[in-house]
Amino acid sequence: MKQGFDNDKYLAMQSDHIRERISKFGDKLYLEFGGKLYDDYHASRVLPGFEPDSKLRMLMQLADQAEIVIVINAADITKNKVRYDLGITYDLDVLRLIHVFTDRGLYVSSVVITRYVDTPAIQQFKHKLEKLGLKVYRHYEIDGYPSNIPLIVSDEGYGKNDYIETTRPLVVVTAPGPGSGKMATCLSQLYHENKRGVKAGYAKFETFPIWNLPLKHPVNLAYEAATADLNDVNMIDPFHLEAYGKTTVNYNRDVEIYPVLSAIFEGIFGKCPYKSPTDMGVNMAGLCIFDDEACREASCQEIIRRYYQALEKVVKDDSCQNEAYKIELIMKQAKISPKDRVVVPAAVNLAKETDAPAAALELPDGKIVLGKTKELLGASAAVLLNAVKELGGIDHSIDLISPESIAPIQELKVRYLGSGNPRLHTDEVLIALSTCAATDENARIALEQLPKLRGCQVHTTVMLSNVDKNVFKKLGIGLTCEPVQEDKKIG
Repeated sequence: MKQGFDNDKYLAMQSDHIRERISKFGDKLYLEFGGKLYDDYHASRVLPGFEPDSKLRMLMQLADQAEIVIVINAADITKNKVRYDLGITYDLDVLRLIHVFTDRGLYVSSVVITRYVDTPAIQQFKHKLEKLGLKVYRHYEIDGYPSNIPLIVSDEGYGKNDYIETTRPLVVVTAPGPGSGKMATCLSQLYHENKRGVKAGYAKFETFPIWNLPLKHPVNLAYEAATADLNDVNMIDPFHLEAYGKTTVNYNRDVEIYPVLSAIFEGIFGKCPYKSPTDMGVNMAGLCIFDDEACREASCQEIIRRYYQALEKVVKDDSCQNEAYKIELIMKQAKISPKDRVVVPAAVNLAKETDAPAAALELPDGKIVLGKTKELLGASAAVLLNAVKELGGIDHSIDLISPESIAPIQELKVRYLGSGNPRLHTDEVLIALSTCAATDENARIALEQLPKLRGCQVHTTVMLSNVDKNVFKKLGIGLTCEPVQEDKKIG
């Protein structure tokens, strides 16, 4: 993928800007971290050059000044809410995040359970955290939140919440996902700090939408596509336009909540330190784009990818049709269609020719490699082998894995493991390839090409199993699938 984002510039500029914001407030800054602090693959796809752990690496530059507070909503614990990109529940993700942060040398000081209720599941989770040496705080639901300002900014509102003890000038407030209560946690702390005579401020770190890109820029449209299920809408920040005469981009929830936030700030401090939702942000990502066209193209591809994801959800009854309809409208705004993803027509045309599932993969040089359904291999496995042959300069007539090597794996699958599909999945093919690489030079060369597939794009004409999807994800290949079950034919 062509690069368009300067990651090193971003790390330096972003950490400097946060230091500057800390200095404006004196003693302490509560920084609400929206989106994914770690493994932000969406940002890495739409801003090619952005590393998935960039935000974490940026914080590591502030490690001596920062501590992390992780927030989780009590309802997400009791309902076993799942992060679908990882396949784990929110409470397990809290433990994962603690492990990731501490391994990187960052200090996780505490966990806050918001909208706290005293149930066995929550007590169990609380005790598990305390055994790890973490402090656990309780924040409660406030009647009339967020509109009942007099109650919220009182001893019966924020005042009822536990005061989170912090020791460092930068307090990063993050969570497993949206709706956890990060902003409310920050504001509650401002109330408590003010009562104690501590000068504390608030800022928000949200990568998307990017405030200094045009409203309909593909990077910002890709954010709308990514949050289509939440009904987020990008919009011009009217408060910033009125205050400064400058056009900036924010999203509906921040714009809608700003008057309430402003009133809460006035209730705590006597005045609001910000004139607009954009003022609250600290994101410098837009200033680190050096190739706008590369980011536009990558974002258009992301919009199409999200569209196919939404169609898959409809087939699986995981989502209503509205999400797909919304992304269709976003594609029209971006003036793109699925055909602008070159692997789509290539795969669909092959499927029609062969009357069987097919796959197409675009290599780094733009060449398209195809994969047919075969007796021994599925189309997705075939396209992987054809791709590494092409990259390794290996003649396509050569079998990297002999039929004699595949037969025992098929027997294991069908005879002993009860599989109804004798064809090898992508993970099984890669294991077989690595085994052959010990004795076969072509297999060894082919195996060494796998890192070159990172950033490539692939499309299949049937929905893949989770096993195959995970292999493509681990290889760093962008995958889309036609919303068709594997037993259906393309015609």
